Amino acid sequence: MQHDAAHKSQALPRFSVGLTGGIGSGKTTVANMFSRLGAAVIDTDAIAHQLSAAGGIAIAPIIAEFGDSFIDASGAMDRSRMRALVFSDANARKRLEAILHPLIRSETEGAAEQARGPYLIFVVPLLIESGDWKHRVNRVLAVDCDEQIQIQRVMQRNAMSESQVRAIMATQASRQQRLQAADDVILNDGDQAALAPQITQLHTRYLSFADLL
Repeated sequence: MQHDAAHKSQALPRFSVGLTGGIGSGKTTVANMFSRLGAAVIDTDAIAHQLSAAGGIAIAPIIAEFGDSFIDASGAMDRSRMRALVFSDANARKRLEAILHPLIRSETEGAAEQARGPYLIFVVPLLIESGDWKHRVNRVLAVDCDEQIQIQRVMQRNAMSESQVRAIMATQASRQQRLQAADDVILNDGDQAALAPQITQLHTRYLSFADLL
């Protein structure tokens, strides 16, 4: 892990943190706790959902690229069908990313300009994999947990089989890759009492870093 303070090249005027972690690691729980402490949290997954919801600006290019069969009755992207495609076809995943990523970036930058708070936290599930986000934030924060805990959480939350969850995990960076890329790590093995002190400590550290900019 890297431990120097605000060392990343900055695309944003305020101190920023990229929060990442594998599926089921607890990114949303951690992000919500930072938000309650006053951090400005921008969730790129939520932005992606808005873009591909009924009436979202990604719908027309998705139809053009993949056809009407990937749009559900409400007019939104059929997430389960698209998920099945992109996890089995790397080329299809790249085609979808080519549509969504530029739109997500634009929407994210707009949200950052409007956000209020002493520093920014961008929740980016595939931050390590993107190769781009690491250079857009000052710190990378990884939410870490045992892989078997990840699997159990996602199986319970999403009613998926273990093989389905493992297939998703196989498309993501490994636990070791995330830990190596992270400047800071939060352990989230399910002990809520142990989670809050870690977040409070990092919040204090991030406030001090923000004051230096």
